Amino acid sequence: MRLFALLFVFLSGTASAAPASIEARYDVLISGMKVGQMDETYTRKGDHYALSSTTTPQGILAALKPGKIISTSAGLIDSKGLRPETFDHVRENDANKNGHAEFDWSAKKITLTHDGQKTVLPLPEGTQDRLSAMYQFMFLDLGKLSSLDFPMTDGKKLDSYHYAVGPLQNLDTGAGPCEGVYLDNQAKTGESRTEIWVSTRYKLPCKMIITDAHGEQVTQLLSSLRISP
Repeated sequence: MRLFALLFVFLSGTASAAPASIEARYDVLISGMKVGQMDETYTRKGDHYALSSTTTPQGILAALKPGKIISTSAGLIDSKGLRPETFDHVRENDANKNGHAEFDWSAKKITLTHDGQKTVLPLPEGTQDRLSAMYQFMFLDLGKLSSLDFPMTDGKKLDSYHYAVGPLQNLDTGAGPCEGVYLDNQAKTGESRTEIWVSTRYKLPCKMIITDAHGEQVTQLLSSLRISP
């Protein structure tokens, strides 16, 4: 169950490349059993974007951890893609998991608020939050990259992430077949491994697998997708 909190984890393009709105739904699976549902929305108005993600536990997980996980991200769209200004991560019934980030790009500082404490850190160029990172793929040509490196925050801390870009793989999802670019963070022994398949057609994740150091896995699999240009 500890993997439930790990759910969810990019960089260049133009605002015109982004659709006006996206509605995506993912099944959350542990050992092949559905334990949750993630509903996400993306909207663009001019050069501004707004993102929301709500993960609702189901089945046995709903009995053990009934609170929803809600994340929101808002900011600008510029020549390099999404440029977050605010990010919030809220876990119902567990305020210790909450986090908030404010991005001050002019001052190149990020303010993180967690457990009543504020931390101000330097803001590296290209920094994403854990929600905007998934939609930054829309502005990135993965086919021209062999690796991907970027800073990302969950509202509590700021970390650097590295992914190797692998070959195309064909997957079956609830939303239909998906040809995906394979990303792997190449975790070392004792670290959490993240694998992501990004649709070449929609440039959005169609599958993600997070494997913790003990070998337990959580899978996020696309079940429906609606895009408005």
